[in-house]
Amino acid sequence: MRFVIGLILGLLLWPLAIWVYLRSGHPPVTVSDRPFPYEKQLVWGPLHARMAKEMPKSAPIQPTPDNLLAGARIYSMNCSGCHGTPNGPSELGSHMYPHVPQMWQAHGANHVIGVSDDPPGATYWTVTNGVRLTGMPSFKQLLKPDEIWQVSILLANADKPLPQPVKDFLTKP
Repeated sequence: MRFVIGLILGLLLWPLAIWVYLRSGHPPVTVSDRPFPYEKQLVWGPLHARMAKEMPKSAPIQPTPDNLLAGARIYSMNCSGCHGTPNGPSELGSHMYPHVPQMWQAHGANHVIGVSDDPPGATYWTVTNGVRLTGMPSFKQLLKPDEIWQVSILLANADKPLPQPVKDFLTKP
């Protein structure tokens, strides 16, 4: 009987202790706080699994000069403030948590530029749906699907030579 009472109390005390911890103001909530242990695994695992399940497997448009230029225009208006330009990273993006990926900067051991190693469908899914708790909004109601594809194709080709009008547009002051 003591075991059962101890088990019941133990099961009731854990949720109470967690509630007290969360309500006490101690959890990391600011950009400068250290993340929770295993926070990345808890958040990014499900995100990537859902993205892999739902993202389009192929792009309905090609990286023509016209599509790349249209993507550059849309990117400049809607994305560059957080994700930077070929001229340099965004100052705003480095002060967010998690840090905002800079789409024109090399990263990782392979020095990949932005998301150029991701399939365009992954970028399309992210831009369309947004990502909770990252600052990445959903553009589903703001951009047409073709516009989202143009941005996605542009970013998929960020590691390749772009047509001069596209480069000029992205690097204008």
